[in-house]
Amino acid sequence: MSDGSILLAEVNIGLVKTDFETILLDIDGGVATVTLNRPEMKNAMNLRMEQDLHEAMWGLEADPDVRAIVVTGAGDAFCSGFDISDPAAFGADMHKQHDEELGTDSDSVSDRVAYWRMTTPVIGAINGAAVGAGLTVPMLYDVRYAAEDAKLSFRFTRLGILPDAASHWLLPRMIGIPRAMELLMSGRTFTGAEAAELGLVSRAVPKAEVLGVAQEFAHDIATNCAPASVALVKRLVNRFLAEPDIASAMAVETKLVWWSGEQPDAMEGVMAWMQRRPPEWKLSKHDAPDD
Repeated sequence: MSDGSILLAEVNIGLVKTDFETILLDIDGGVATVTLNRPEMKNAMNLRMEQDLHEAMWGLEADPDVRAIVVTGAGDAFCSGFDISDPAAFGADMHKQHDEELGTDSDSVSDRVAYWRMTTPVIGAINGAAVGAGLTVPMLYDVRYAAEDAKLSFRFTRLGILPDAASHWLLPRMIGIPRAMELLMSGRTFTGAEAAELGLVSRAVPKAEVLGVAQEFAHDIATNCAPASVALVKRLVNRFLAEPDIASAMAVETKLVWWSGEQPDAMEGVMAWMQRRPPEWKLSKHDAPDD
């Protein structure tokens, strides 16, 4: 069983739970919108929200009809990081105790945010302040859009702790070592507009447009792109982040290119384009083979 399958086993496969304490979930036309919903706390992350997100995200991944996931925040903020008023937010023993209280069994927080193992694209709509874990976790999404005036910060060093969510591994690959060093070491605040210039987000747009832009992109994928092809693109990009040899990467890629060309979706994509009609894909995101 693959790592992704192990994670899927932790939720009710085929059943997407929609009733949560700390998030809102809406599904429209194959696109799920997950809204962090603690606006009175600027959507600060507590362990209840962490568990709600785990159930929601991996439940959506298990559903073959969900083609893309958009994550945003309620109110003016995206996420202000971990709720430091919650003592259970610190320490492995606290996490274990909280899991027992919730009736869950998860080895680590990192398993819950391993979004690179998903076949479903995850898109961030950073509509406002994103601080600490409220910024490092969205770096694990596939695509991000931000409000131009959103205040962002990897604030950890200013709190006497370290950045999380593989940010020391990921940020240098995204924006280069000098820029990653500057942001991670200083913990300074910067805007969504600067994030776009640095390459942390794809685009910065006016605050009122962030969610719409993210959902438009998600619906384009859900409507026009073959689910198995999208899943393979995501899988290969993430795998090749750790592949130093271009020949090895090309060998894996070529094998999957030939596989995709032999699938019914290859003919369907061509026919739909020639006939100027929406495609009717045969394969689901879960049909994408392992490398």
